[in-house]
Amino acid sequence: MIPGALCAGSLCYNGGIMITKAIIPVAGWGTRRLPITKIIEKSMLPVGNRPLVDYSVQDLIKAGVKDIYMVISNVEPCQVQEFYKDNLALNQYLIERGKEDRLKLAKTLPDDVTIHYTVQDPAAKYGTAVPIAMVVEEYNIDEPVLVFMGDDFVWNPGGENAAEALIKAAGENESAILGVEIPLEKVEKYGVLAAEDGKLTGVVEKPKPEEAPSNLINVSKYIMAPELLQRIVKYVNENDFGPKDQEYMVTDPIDEYIKDGGVVRVAPATGEYLDGGSVEGWLHANEVVCKERK
Repeated sequence: MIPGALCAGSLCYNGGIMITKAIIPVAGWGTRRLPITKIIEKSMLPVGNRPLVDYSVQDLIKAGVKDIYMVISNVEPCQVQEFYKDNLALNQYLIERGKEDRLKLAKTLPDDVTIHYTVQDPAAKYGTAVPIAMVVEEYNIDEPVLVFMGDDFVWNPGGENAAEALIKAAGENESAILGVEIPLEKVEKYGVLAAEDGKLTGVVEKPKPEEAPSNLINVSKYIMAPELLQRIVKYVNENDFGPKDQEYMVTDPIDEYIKDGGVVRVAPATGEYLDGGSVEGWLHANEVVCKERK
């Protein structure tokens, strides 16, 4: 199976394994975006006519994902759930008013794709590793999955998206991490990828430009092989960090995985990385997307 070959309608690993599952953490208070996140979940902040998280959802669907596991907060009503449900009253209204052409815009999820929800208490363990571990344990996942955070995306309309780039990069029983190229002078704000022969050797957090191993930054988009997923579960369950001690960072078990011989391929992204986590990033994302839509 050659890289990027189609496999029963879905993109495949180099080894021919389809990836049909993805995890998207969207819980948390979004404290960097207060006060607006008091009433709008951060992942639901609009970029153009769609919420932030939907850009990742649609990219994953395009890459062949059929089951999406979203980790949501325990606050009700959950806006993410409401967005991905069919709104029967709205559909009826559109039909009665002769606006059937807008029904496809109101339908936010294809019939062959299912979103499963796992509730995370924001007061419990905190960090990027926690929601991944929760989903793996709850659904007994023992196959490779894509993992995307819910408040950013790579914008490349008409071209290869982030999920497709990861799938093409990873071989059988291998994991992969997306690397986004930025100007070297800006790397000090990010985790920077160190690689050798296309394989991740580590993530250097916020290095000075002259000390950075590359200009590829980590944007928390991955393929995770089953062994790596189990290491993340073990890391979360066997450590008891206090709320003010440290976060359960997914890069910790990834580092251990690499040191023990696990392979994480580096997949360079094609397109522009857009981050809705800050006001400036969100405004820029809207400018980019809306300009393209004109």
